[in-house]
Order: sequence, then structure tokens, then C-alpha cells
Amino acid sequence: MVCEGNICRSPIAAALLARDMPHVSVASAGTRALVGRAADPVAVQLMDDRGLDLRNHVATLLTPAHLRSADLVLTMTLAQRELIETNYPYARGKTYRLGDHDDLDVVDPYQRGPFIFELAMTQIEQGVSRWLDTIARLSH
Repeated sequence: MVCEGNICRSPIAAALLARDMPHVSVASAGTRALVGRAADPVAVQLMDDRGLDLRNHVATLLTPAHLRSADLVLTMTLAQRELIETNYPYARGKTYRLGDHDDLDVVDPYQRGPFIFELAMTQIEQGVSRWLDTIARLSH
């Protein structure tokens, strides 16, 4: 799972996917990660409400090694997908947007308040659920 800062969207998406598919290895990173930072407190609270713990999350910068080792890369926005495919051509064909099924970018909730966080959470939950069948096929 890839977003920008790796403290809101991608850690949430990774935690949700890991919960739904415990046999799949899931990681998150950011294209401009706030390296070393913990997950945003609002993200931590929203995940607590769902029984998932983001307290041990540490923001990580997306690296070529992440992209090479991944079977599937899901970004939060089309711009992030294009950035990855432009800079790492070998990631083409396995990099998609989490919201592709609904043709939408997941809104960036960073420093934007609880309403936008809730919107992002809804978009992420829907995106993860729409990818479950595809990921199940890839993991067998």
C-alpha cells in the first residue's frame, strides 16, 4: 500500500488488508514519507474503533526493493501510480490505484479534520474490499 506521507492512508489500508487476508504479506510506504513518524493520531483512533492497532507503525519511504518484491502495489491516487510507473518502469502491470474499481482517488486527510478522515476511511475500506478477490487469486 502506497500513499504520500505513510502516516494516514497507506497504514490504514495495509492494516485493513492484513486483517482481511492474514495469509498475505502486507506492507505500506510513502512516496514522500515522513520517515520515522508514527501514524497520525486520528488514524490511530479510527483504527482503534475497528479493533486494529496502528501504534507501532513507523513511516517508511517507498524504495525500489519494495516495488521489486511486491506482487501488487496499490496507491491512493492516480498521480502516485503514475509517479511509480514513470520512475520504476518494472512496476508497470502490478501497480494500481486502490480506488480503480470506482475510478476515484482516496482523499488525503492529513491535517484536514475528522470529517475528511472518515471519508478517506470509507474510501479505503471500500477499495480494500473491492481488491480482495483479485488478491486472493494472486496469492494462490
